Amino acid sequence: MANQIKKVNTISEYHKLRCLEKPKHPLISLVDYSQITDSPEDNNVNWLHNFYSIAMKKDLDVKMMYGQQEYDFDEGLMSFLAPNQVLNIVVENEMTNSNRSGWLLFIHKDFILNTSLSKMIKDYEFFNYAISEALFLSEKEEQIIDSIFQNINNEINANIDGYSQKIIISHIETLLNYAERFYNRQFITRKRSNHQILGQLEESLNDYFKSDDLINKGLPTVKYLAGALNVSPNYLSGLLKSITGLNTRQHIHQKLIETAKEKLSTTKLTVSEIAYELGFEHVQSFNKLFKTKTNLSPLEFRASFN
Repeated sequence: MANQIKKVNTISEYHKLRCLEKPKHPLISLVDYSQITDSPEDNNVNWLHNFYSIAMKKDLDVKMMYGQQEYDFDEGLMSFLAPNQVLNIVVENEMTNSNRSGWLLFIHKDFILNTSLSKMIKDYEFFNYAISEALFLSEKEEQIIDSIFQNINNEINANIDGYSQKIIISHIETLLNYAERFYNRQFITRKRSNHQILGQLEESLNDYFKSDDLINKGLPTVKYLAGALNVSPNYLSGLLKSITGLNTRQHIHQKLIETAKEKLSTTKLTVSEIAYELGFEHVQSFNKLFKTKTNLSPLEFRASFN
């Protein structure tokens, strides 16, 4: 039986479903996470929100899933969801842990309309990370994030005036900039698991380039490789760039050029035949990419090698 989907179009609707007080502003709300309870009725429910969600959560006795990934929220961390992403909650006990704490910030798209954040928010790739790729916070980082949430909370609960939206958006931008900084720190500090992903990527690329998929389907996509590694495409590219300086697409092209060089230098296949074996429908596309990456045409490389 398919999981139930609860689509929530407005922030006010979410408050009503969660038995919370009516939000003070219809387009933005900051909820104390200790006030939210999950019941067995919420078990395996897919939540689909039509607004942005930024959460800092700690000490939950529920599991959350994004796609096929699962995570236990037993320490301080942050997660980010863009509108219409699916979040699944698995309730393990009849009542949730009374020690749970944190914040849950909802931002409707209309609240940031015609502001600097409206364009900038699309640049924060962590809104497309999976829940399992949440941001782990150190104690000091948690204090910084908490203070920003407190500032947002104070402004939301103050008397609304002509400056309220501008000030709140400024706090949100600060929050997102700190999150971006802390994610870059996480890419560095979690080197062991990150380098395991790098090794798995190399293995996946090797397998793909040795298979018939290259001829039948063309070059592997970023989405395909991310799926093979059980991470989201944006997280994979961000992680790889922090370790190697290259994003996923550049790693694919690097593997392609390495394979092309090998074939050009060790076989008598024509350039057209090599292009075909590497998944190119048109040899001109292969020639253009090869020259862009090496400053030589395939024939020039073969001649220089010989």
